[in-house]
Amino acid sequence: MGRSAFWAVLVCLSLLAGPAAALRVVVISDLNGSYGSTSYSNRVPVAIQRIIEMKPDLVISTGDMVAGQRKPVLGAGEVRAMWAGFHRVVSDPLAQAGIPLAVTPGNHDASAYGGFEGERKIFGEEWRARKPDLRFLDGADYPFFYAFEMEGVRFASLDATTLGPLRGDQMARLSKVVKGSEPTVTFSHLPLWPFAQKREREIIGDPALEALYHDLGVDLHLSGHHHAYYPGWKDGVAYISQACLGGGPRVLIGDSTRSGHSFTVLEFENGELGSVTAYEGAEFLTPIDPKSLPAEIRSRKAVLKRLDLVR
Repeated sequence: MGRSAFWAVLVCLSLLAGPAAALRVVVISDLNGSYGSTSYSNRVPVAIQRIIEMKPDLVISTGDMVAGQRKPVLGAGEVRAMWAGFHRVVSDPLAQAGIPLAVTPGNHDASAYGGFEGERKIFGEEWRARKPDLRFLDGADYPFFYAFEMEGVRFASLDATTLGPLRGDQMARLSKVVKGSEPTVTFSHLPLWPFAQKREREIIGDPALEALYHDLGVDLHLSGHHHAYYPGWKDGVAYISQACLGGGPRVLIGDSTRSGHSFTVLEFENGELGSVTAYEGAEFLTPIDPKSLPAEIRSRKAVLKRLDLVR
C-alpha cells in the first residue's frame, strides 16, 4: 500500500464494539505530579484499569513518569521512592495483567542536562530491572535508545530529554534497525515539532531527523511533553502528541481551551495502522472527536494538518 493510501485508512473508531485488532497499542504520557511526589492523581489508576480492560498488546509511555529535574536535586532515596510509587500504580498492574510496558525517558525522569546524572542513572537501573519481553532489534542501551518489533511493526525509542537535535549516534542506529517495508513507529518525550502554546521552543526541531524519517519511511512519531492531544500529519509522516494524565494540561496552538486528560489507542491490522483514538472523561470511556481539534497546528517550525483531514 502506498503512503497516501496508508494514511487514508486512518479513522477514529470506538473500542467499545467490534473485534479486537491484530495489534493494539496504548500510549500514556506525563503522569507525574508536583516535584518529588511519590503519589499520583486518582485519575491515573482509573486510566490504568481502563487500559487493562482494553487488553492491549503493548503500552508505550512517552516520558515524565516521575517528578525530578529540579535543583536542589533529590537524593537517591527520594528518587527511588518516586519510582516505587510509579511501579505500584502503573508498572505492577500492567505486569500483573501480562501487558508489556515500553518506556522512553522524559526530562523529569532522566534529564541529560548536567546536574541530573544521578536521576538518569537510577532511571536506567529501574527499567533494566523491568526490561519487557520483546523482540529487540537493538536493546543495548535500553531504556534510552532501543528498537523492537511486534506483529510486523517496528518501534524505536529515541532518547530526547534535551532541546534540539538528538544526542549521540541515535540517527545512525535508527538507520540500521529501520529496514524493509514494515511500518515504523518512533517515540520520544520531546516532539519533533511544536503542538502546545508556550512550549513552541521545547522540541527536537531538527530538519535532518525529518529528512531521515522520509528516507527510511518512518510512518509515525509519538511524543509527550506538550501535555495536549493532537493527531497531526506533515509530508507523509504522522506526529501524535499525547495529553497528560498527571498535572498541567496545556492549550494547543490555535486553540483556546486546555486539552483534557486522555490516553491514545493505536490499532494495527495486518501490520498497518488502522485507527488512532484518544479516550477522555472520568472513566476514560469517551473518544475525542477529532473535529473538536484545530484543523491544523501552525508554528514557525512546521504546519501540522489534522490527521483525519489528510486524504
